[in-house]
Amino acid sequence: MENKPQYYPKELSWLAFNERVLQEAADLNNPVIERLRFLGIYSNNLDEFFRVRVAEIQRTISVAKNQDDAVKLEQNKTLLTVIQERINHLTKRFDKIHREVLRTLKKYNIEICKTENLSDFHKAWIKEYFVNKVLRHIAPILLHGSKDTKVDLSKRLNGSSVYFYVSLNRDNKDPKFAVVQVPTEEMSRFIQLPAEKSKKNKQIILLDDMIKLCIKQIFKGFVKFDSIQAYSFKMTRDADYRINDEIDESFVDKISESMKQRLYAEPVRVIHDRSMPDYMIQDLTHRLKIKSASTMQEASHYRNFKDFIGFPNIGRAYLENEKIPAISTQQFTNFDTVFDAISHHDILLYYPYHRFLHFTEFLRQAAFDRHVKHIRINIYRVASNSRIINSLIDAVDNGKKVTVVVELRARFDEENNVEVSKRMTDAGIRVVFGNPSVKIHSKLCVISRNEHGKTFHYAHFGTGNFNEKTAKIYTDFSLFTKNQELAKEGLEVFDFIINPYRNVKFQHLQVSPVNTRTKIQSLIRREIQNLNQGLPARITLKINNLVDNELIDDLYRASQSGVEVRMIIRGMCALIPGIPNFSDNISIVSIVDRFLEHPRVMMFENGGEPKVFISSADWMTRNIEKRIEVGCPIYSKRLIQQISDMLELQFKDTLKARVIDAEQKNQYVARGNRKHLRSQVEIYKYLKGLESMPYFVKSDTTDTPSKPT
Repeated sequence: MENKPQYYPKELSWLAFNERVLQEAADLNNPVIERLRFLGIYSNNLDEFFRVRVAEIQRTISVAKNQDDAVKLEQNKTLLTVIQERINHLTKRFDKIHREVLRTLKKYNIEICKTENLSDFHKAWIKEYFVNKVLRHIAPILLHGSKDTKVDLSKRLNGSSVYFYVSLNRDNKDPKFAVVQVPTEEMSRFIQLPAEKSKKNKQIILLDDMIKLCIKQIFKGFVKFDSIQAYSFKMTRDADYRINDEIDESFVDKISESMKQRLYAEPVRVIHDRSMPDYMIQDLTHRLKIKSASTMQEASHYRNFKDFIGFPNIGRAYLENEKIPAISTQQFTNFDTVFDAISHHDILLYYPYHRFLHFTEFLRQAAFDRHVKHIRINIYRVASNSRIINSLIDAVDNGKKVTVVVELRARFDEENNVEVSKRMTDAGIRVVFGNPSVKIHSKLCVISRNEHGKTFHYAHFGTGNFNEKTAKIYTDFSLFTKNQELAKEGLEVFDFIINPYRNVKFQHLQVSPVNTRTKIQSLIRREIQNLNQGLPARITLKINNLVDNELIDDLYRASQSGVEVRMIIRGMCALIPGIPNFSDNISIVSIVDRFLEHPRVMMFENGGEPKVFISSADWMTRNIEKRIEVGCPIYSKRLIQQISDMLELQFKDTLKARVIDAEQKNQYVARGNRKHLRSQVEIYKYLKGLESMPYFVKSDTTDTPSKPT
């Protein structure tokens, strides 16, 4: 083999990740409701894939055509063909699994009813429910002839809704067309039917089917028709948008205006009921101004399957995962205040196993503590009605300085972040948007407090967003520290965001785009040097995505030098392991389970004195060079051991771990004669066990900085 790096296409790797999600839907060991919800997650992921990845490829093809770049044009056309073939294959698997799940639900007396199987009793109930509860939310779009220009359908539709394309037919006349939106923003998509005979049998009808059953009621008295046909479809738009830097307006206004581009962007996919007649498909294609035939794709009956993420359990409790009570850790509860606790030693939480309440309490107490003078925090994604925002407003009301850095371009959360920014500004908070050319993705908070006539800083470094909702379903590390060297560098990150052109140096932190790449490369090189000197050497990584070619090359070199490289990668992986004499010292697993694996952790053996970092940054070029990210070293030996223990549990997983091989076949890790081990469950047991240990008998003297890297 030629001695040069090899890279697996990131788009195909992403599809391999989504296939792992589909495997969870197929897994008979998962409760049946959870299997249905995994189908919803798969569908939601695929929507995003089209909105982002496929849209990017299509833009590249357009650019290549304009530039007469035949090589790039052919490469991307071929990639798009392979992608479509993979998706077609996965769609068939999806449909098969969906049918199996529905059959299993029936065994537990839960049925998603089809309109053709409804009794007269339920038909009558549905028609009354529709008139009283649903009809008020429906305003159809009436379309005129095919040459009509008054209604620009492509601009009237959004990419997050399900629609019906309706043909209103009259004998001996051309049909008229209309579009009806399924109002899932206003009401649940899943409606439980009243019991007719036995309370044991529980039936659900989808809002889509209810509308289709009552479709005549929408048009009755407004349009003449002899017969009517309605078929569901969903449109996926390009999620990219451009910011016009030439317009003299605020960044908030620019973002708001730029979001409209996404609303009106050309569709990258339209999926429709495969039963839709050809004449309706042709008319819809024309009205949406679709040029490529591949954009129109047929699929099974239900569109926007992502709503099934929230499918209700109307049966027994065992049909979904047992709730895991989040741990209220004695690391905080043994002390009167959060500041007393953090002053004692560094605290590391791991969500969702630990309560996110510990972080919100950190801010709540800071909001009224008379000793607190300044709160600084950066926000990427926040929950609706966030307690975090409420505490920050309370802090201002209590006379404290509050600085909030908001990333307005958090993909798909832009609208929420704009509204939150306006609310905070109105409350008197200093809101900073940073550099428009660089996204702010760090998970940083620093609270400054006067103690005994001096100012001390309490810092939070994390891998996850400050979001009460996602903290219940994403696994993430959260470090609280009073280490003044780390905290002061955290303050310098805020200064850097506000003044991005200032020359800054960080001794301890990995900060993108300043030094993350060079620090990581230095750590990799040190492992190679240590191995050559006969010292212990090993690299252990846990990240979401690995697609930066330069860092991949560094790992290839480490492997060629004999350094063992172990990785846990949830999503995309462009590195190809197992190539003889090239990457055969690299092993990779991926874990997909009930919680979304989200932390970024780096562990370097460092000759027997491990160096460990948690970070907000994935190993993607955008995270290294085009975002502000923060990686923080862990200096407490106690916490290093905890992180190491949890990683080892994941490497020992025999139930939910898949091998990432050269072809990304998603084979489960071979169990052999090892016992069944589900790492997400075992990590919870491990953390619960730590709560019985005497953490606070004496001060932890190991939380002081070692020599910076």
